[in-house]
Amino acid sequence: MPTDANPAEVSRIRRGLPRRVGPLRLGLVAVPFEILPARTASAAENMAVDFLLLQRCPAPPAVRFRHYGWRRPAFTFGYSQKIAAVRSMLPPGGTQELCRRPTGGGLVDHRDDWTYTLVAPRGHLLEEMRASESYRAVHESLVTALRRQGIEARLQEPQATGSSGIAGSCFVRAEPFDVVRAVDGAKIAGAAQKRSKRGLLLQGSIWKPAASGTVDWDLFLGDFVKALAPLAGSPARDAPFPELEESELAGLAEQYASPEWIEAR
Repeated sequence: MPTDANPAEVSRIRRGLPRRVGPLRLGLVAVPFEILPARTASAAENMAVDFLLLQRCPAPPAVRFRHYGWRRPAFTFGYSQKIAAVRSMLPPGGTQELCRRPTGGGLVDHRDDWTYTLVAPRGHLLEEMRASESYRAVHESLVTALRRQGIEARLQEPQATGSSGIAGSCFVRAEPFDVVRAVDGAKIAGAAQKRSKRGLLLQGSIWKPAASGTVDWDLFLGDFVKALAPLAGSPARDAPFPELEESELAGLAEQYASPEWIEAR
């Protein structure tokens, strides 16, 4: 029995379960928390990269975070949403890109947002949490970072979730554990998740106009990853972008841009 295992870990090991990766340790090696370089790409490319970070980069075990931008005005929508309902919520006469995400959630306007992705490997504490628990934990870190920028933010309480607004549009109404303005409950940030046999993919969006105030987004990035570090189990460190197979990335981006994918439902 490993000497550094706490009672909860001893119980997991005796039941034949793998040791947790996260605030505890994997063997004697701390799990890294890697901050990847920012990139700007099309909507389809952004979705393809996120998916491959989940499916193709499970080893060595690491939690990976990236902030990215959009080459053109874009909207993304949840994997299970109906395309007819999505199109009815888009601004009229728009020329924006539209892409179905690999994660759930509703329609997200990326024209003036701050977008990020967090990937945790299978067996990590974040991945093993229930969806509502990981959603809340990440957004608690986000609230901490926003408050350091002088933004009075809080989590939306489940019992306080309103019934007004357009169902399926992420920033029209707040859902439980979304990030909202403390003063009036206006939604600032939401996220969507996907779990697979490889781990957890969480895609998050902060609507800049709702944050109000003057936010230094470069400083915010540092504050956010610092607040996430206890969840990741290690201090944040800059890391090069993982090498993804270019042909696979190009093929997947083409798939995400295709009418067959976008209009699948």
